[in-house]
Amino acid sequence: MSKAITQKSDDHSKWYTDVITKAQLADYGPVKGTMVIKPYGFAIWELVKDEFDKQFKATGHQNAYFPLFIPKSFLAKEADHVEGFAKECAIVTHSRLMSDEDNSIKVDPSSKLEEEIIVRPTSETVIWHMYKKWINSYRDLPILINQWANVVRWEMRTRLFLRTSEFLWQEGHTAHSTEAEAREETLKILDIYESVSKNHLAIPVLTGKKSESEKFAGAVDTYCIEAMMGDKRALQAGTSHYLGQNFAKAFDVKFQTDSNTEEYVYASSWGVSTRLIGAIIMVHGDDNGLRLPPSIAPTQVVVVPFFRNDEEINKIRQYINPYLKELESKGIRILFDDREKISPGFKFNEWELKGVPIRIEIGAKEIESNELTIFRRDINQKEKTPINTLTSYIQDMLDQIQQNLLKQADEFRKENTFIVESYEEFKKVINEGGFVRCGWDGTEITEKQIKDETKATIRCIPFDENPENKKCIFSEKDALHEAIFAKAY
Repeated sequence: MSKAITQKSDDHSKWYTDVITKAQLADYGPVKGTMVIKPYGFAIWELVKDEFDKQFKATGHQNAYFPLFIPKSFLAKEADHVEGFAKECAIVTHSRLMSDEDNSIKVDPSSKLEEEIIVRPTSETVIWHMYKKWINSYRDLPILINQWANVVRWEMRTRLFLRTSEFLWQEGHTAHSTEAEAREETLKILDIYESVSKNHLAIPVLTGKKSESEKFAGAVDTYCIEAMMGDKRALQAGTSHYLGQNFAKAFDVKFQTDSNTEEYVYASSWGVSTRLIGAIIMVHGDDNGLRLPPSIAPTQVVVVPFFRNDEEINKIRQYINPYLKELESKGIRILFDDREKISPGFKFNEWELKGVPIRIEIGAKEIESNELTIFRRDINQKEKTPINTLTSYIQDMLDQIQQNLLKQADEFRKENTFIVESYEEFKKVINEGGFVRCGWDGTEITEKQIKDETKATIRCIPFDENPENKKCIFSEKDALHEAIFAKAY
């Protein structure tokens, strides 16, 4: 089967889909808008998930699991929350099917539920229902819970990994006795998101605060990490929300303070999802397919032997196995591709498409010279190294690839982030692609007019903003904020 993919410059959207399907990351599910994550794609997700999970647990968080089904009445308790999710909810109305005389399957009308059930779009409501049972005193706080789960949001326009009707994620939900503690938690998680994105996914991100119109439904403040994709669009890669006492008041969750008074609990919630796989593809991918950062590559090193018969492959194994075992003892993930009747060239193309960081090529010539041919996926170049230096050489190269992918992504973002002096210049940059950093007067009217005219939205108000002496790029009034605008997924 041909592994050829559309070139990025020809059709970025088609290229993206080609990479996912031909690298065997995912496939389309039978229900419109759903996807099947295939083993290779899920292996990447597991490595991403494991790193986040490790850092959550290191900061005192525990994993739990809450129901997929939520009573519809729960959503109505927090007005902003229900308004934010109303158009995306999947609803269960009946509990049984029945077959007619013609064997057609229909809903059994007698099984209509007394109260309709929402299939989890997010878990704030069901979790705060439970927190009311669990929280009585300041001694019960803080509660630091995370869950790894699936959620359903009935999207109209879907794209594999980026926006699907069902996806995987983690959602943290914490309860605190003070506003200061809840706000500290919100920003602590944002720091974890930024750290994992940078140090493991090799994706540089901007951090900042969302505008009022872009914040999470039911939050007081939403903070985010924003990444630039290879087509210069933005992707919201993770969010952390300070919820204040909104959900505590909606679900009447109070606690007795140490001074014997009653007060509503303060809260945070936060999440990242499988859309990060989409980010990894679009930030690092090239015309040959994926380029995976070693930290989250299921296979970090693939060995492709040149052989014609059992005698030759056995000789290669005997020669290289001691070195591969030493690499494995260092925690390096290795695959020895000894599939028969498949040419080395086909294997080269396949593993380049799948983004394996390092390929080792070995045959009779390499054994004779005691030198291995090494292919680096990040720069698509071959090098040679003596086999007796293989362990240190591969370890160093994996570190170099990780750093180089981050460097390339960071340089690309910087080259395509612009400071503009006029709205005409703003529109030109937005149309051609890129981030624009400029003054904004802080009004939703200006924000909406810019969005309507250009399809650009405020991705974040960066923490290092400096609106002093700046004018709004649209209204030319004094800027209240300095904001990052971009078209986004």
